[in-house]
Amino acid sequence: MMSIRRRRSKEHQTTFLRFARPSYQVSLAKQVAHMITGSPCPVSGRGAGGEGPSTQGAEADSLLSSRCMPPHPQPFSPAKPGEKGASLRYIDSNTGQGAILGRTLKSGGLHRLATVATFVVFIASHATAHDQIPGVPQTQPIALVGGTIHRVDAKPIENGTVIFDGGKIIAVGKNVALPKECKRIDTSGKQIYPGLMESLSNIGLAEVNAVRSTIDTDEVGNENGNLRPWVAVNADSEWIPVARAGGVLLASIAPKRGGIRGQSGVIQLDGWTYKDMLLEGDTGLVVDWRGYDSRKGDAVDRAKDRDERLKALSDRLETAARYAIARQARPDSTPTDLRLEALVPVLEGATPMIIDADSRREIEAAVSFCVSRGIRPIIYGGYDAPLCAPLLKQYDVPVIVHATYRLPLRRHDPYDHPYTLPRRLLDAGISFAIGGSGAGSPGGGAAARNLPYHAAVAAAYGLPADQAVRAITLAPAEIMGVADRVGSITVGKDATLIVVDGDVLQTESNVTAAYIAGAAVDLGSKHKTLADKYRRKYEQP
Repeated sequence: MMSIRRRRSKEHQTTFLRFARPSYQVSLAKQVAHMITGSPCPVSGRGAGGEGPSTQGAEADSLLSSRCMPPHPQPFSPAKPGEKGASLRYIDSNTGQGAILGRTLKSGGLHRLATVATFVVFIASHATAHDQIPGVPQTQPIALVGGTIHRVDAKPIENGTVIFDGGKIIAVGKNVALPKECKRIDTSGKQIYPGLMESLSNIGLAEVNAVRSTIDTDEVGNENGNLRPWVAVNADSEWIPVARAGGVLLASIAPKRGGIRGQSGVIQLDGWTYKDMLLEGDTGLVVDWRGYDSRKGDAVDRAKDRDERLKALSDRLETAARYAIARQARPDSTPTDLRLEALVPVLEGATPMIIDADSRREIEAAVSFCVSRGIRPIIYGGYDAPLCAPLLKQYDVPVIVHATYRLPLRRHDPYDHPYTLPRRLLDAGISFAIGGSGAGSPGGGAAARNLPYHAAVAAAYGLPADQAVRAITLAPAEIMGVADRVGSITVGKDATLIVVDGDVLQTESNVTAAYIAGAAVDLGSKHKTLADKYRRKYEQP
């Protein structure tokens, strides 16, 4: 990825090129520099055209033909003070140190610089994109005929028909009459489910966990309630096609750092940009309650420390309440504060507070804190939630189970404690959904494809299969406030669904077709491409 930043002043104008990939930083930027300025390549002595000295009229495509690949930056002279022009600088993404890569440009230099910079952006952006093309909007009615329809909010229909048009489901049932010009797709022997929904993932916000420049889940500071992560989603992430191939078509994404982490939002896993992908923003304010608890050994010191931390959070919420009153009474004279602005919908009850908490102490403290202030809590994690059943049921607090693929939190817990958690929540009458590895866990969004198997583990340890499917479809949609559009195969909802050649909870089953708001989804992925590549390798004589 690359961003272009331009700084103007009376004395000179400088364009910065910043490359996230170290392998591109020197070589590509140096080629651009000597191509623009007409200077010989610092290593090969070649000009921008690749043969002999370059000229000011070198074509942009010489960037590809130039063989100048210097191992280290060799600065050119910068623009002199008082001289109008521009210089090209390389900025190291790790150290922030800059080096001059271009010479002063006069007259038509800036125009050519902009042309080449645009060309470089085009190359860099396409070099990291996955191969799958987003689906086009639905242009004719489509009928899936003959499959078993798992509606989730009602009993399954065997040998049924689903018809959708304009991205919406218009008919579900048996022996449904097909509209004119309807595309009929035979799904006999297959299972039709709503698109699966991952809860609080970092899919689209990270790519290579070891490369900091590809991670957009963290922000400096402990309070970042104004963060809206969906604007940072990388629609070309390689994680997205892999998740879709596993049936995951929706994801609730959120930041992961700080006490008040930021907003959550629900995205559809297909589209050219985040605007295409966004289903619903501001679905909850994510708060890490562990940051407001205390780990001190002495009970008195622990209580004192916890009270001090909670008082700081309470004071902050009270400040937000006063800010909302001031903004309403004197909007012109009250400066905008985005961090306080983000807390106002939570205080008004319009947006829930999603609380990351596992222990009984954390859950009870968080629910009591929220209820006393009229805040709607949602528990994320919920390891000890069954122990808090009376409190959670009394105030109708739902729980998002943070994965079933994890170890017990305490050494004396049974080995299958995480596996049986969904069943124990069901028995306790607590509303729940099952999420995957989550934004801060090993695997994170890269393991979103395993979401149905988290539900399958719960089913193997006592949770009924229909409830397991509900926990990864309709339940998270209800908790995140998007159940009016997705989560079940119901007339009027978005045609976001998958066709599977078997039980979606079984590892041997494969998703054979998928639709997001009626648009057919490309189910190819890097995993499938590499599998096919090496399968062919070993099939060769």
